[in-house]
Amino acid sequence: MNYIDKVRTVEKVYKRKPVLIVSAPGRADFLNTHQDYKGLPVVPVAINLRTYVFSLGAEKDKFIIDSLNLRKGGSRYRDKVPLKDISLVRGKWFGNYLRGVLLAFKEVFDFEPDKGLRIVIYSDVPIGSGLASSAALEVAFGKMLDEFYGLKLSPKDLAEACFYAENGICKIPCGRLDQYSAAFGEAILLYPKPPVKVEKLPLKGLKLVVADSGIRHSVADIHPRRQSEINRGLQELLSMPDVPERVKEKLAPRFDEVSWEELSLEELSPFLQRIDGTSAKRIEFTFLMNNYTMKAVELIKESGGRLSPSLLKQIGEIMNKEHELLRDLYDVSLPELERIRNKMLEGGALGVKLSGAGMGGSLIALVEDNETGRRVANKALEGGARKTWIVSVDEGARKEIYAPAHQ
Repeated sequence: MNYIDKVRTVEKVYKRKPVLIVSAPGRADFLNTHQDYKGLPVVPVAINLRTYVFSLGAEKDKFIIDSLNLRKGGSRYRDKVPLKDISLVRGKWFGNYLRGVLLAFKEVFDFEPDKGLRIVIYSDVPIGSGLASSAALEVAFGKMLDEFYGLKLSPKDLAEACFYAENGICKIPCGRLDQYSAAFGEAILLYPKPPVKVEKLPLKGLKLVVADSGIRHSVADIHPRRQSEINRGLQELLSMPDVPERVKEKLAPRFDEVSWEELSLEELSPFLQRIDGTSAKRIEFTFLMNNYTMKAVELIKESGGRLSPSLLKQIGEIMNKEHELLRDLYDVSLPELERIRNKMLEGGALGVKLSGAGMGGSLIALVEDNETGRRVANKALEGGARKTWIVSVDEGARKEIYAPAHQ
């Protein structure tokens, strides 16, 4: 459904004309998956599957927020949030992400509105699919608050507040990858360890195929396990008397406190053989994944935006290597995902890898053109994918131009 159709649907369902419309993109987790929460640089690509937030006008003493996707699916779809004394509700509830944003804005920006909003959310980003649906929701809602209340936030302000909403308030152990991708858009190289740094990468013409496996996952289920496994290995390394002090100085008991970029796999290899095998795999993954990503970033920067067949082939090969690491050293793939991936490679994809936390969700494939993209998408469906999209690089959070329903 295109943007104008969404506007028409909202007007038909609610019998009201939106006074303001904003949106934020989903993202393909392009390079260095499972690394942002360790503080390592990552490369997300914002894609043209977007979450739209419609304001139907002000409300006197609360926010009334509807998810049109949930409404159409027959699920509970409305959250009513008071202006004062906001709290999260028990269980998994879409409104908690938005409550988290309101609480974050209050804490970070002293946001104390004297009136609320009537909000409708309509999203193209499938939930739990590895395309950052929660961040697209948070950032789009944050952008609505920014525009409606005239907060004049920068993309970094918006991203950081929405990261705090999910990580600090909702207590979901994510990194900064998703919120920064949704706020800044396009392809970026994100250095997530404070002071956070963002570099735009010249990948505007990139063509990707997204294949949603239909298998749902949760960051809250996957990330804590991998983080705990890394912590266990780090603590074992720190307890070894023969690990040199110069190495121990760069280590830490927690995954997010290690100076990963100052260490090398070669320094740790002799000791990894003596720690828990699972933990050793997770630590080895961290180094190898980062090495491949930095090689790809170097190639992209050298290209100056010219996506030559040679460059695309090299990036595709790196995507394949990164997927193999996710499968073999991080154990976040599944036989169903491998079946879809093999079909996409058969169809002519240059590279195919997991997007997001894994154990389900989506695969992303790099293709040379739309014709190859259609072939790869069809192959993914043959392999068992629930749905596919051919996507392109898109802008970050933005105010939309209103399209009257009679157009």
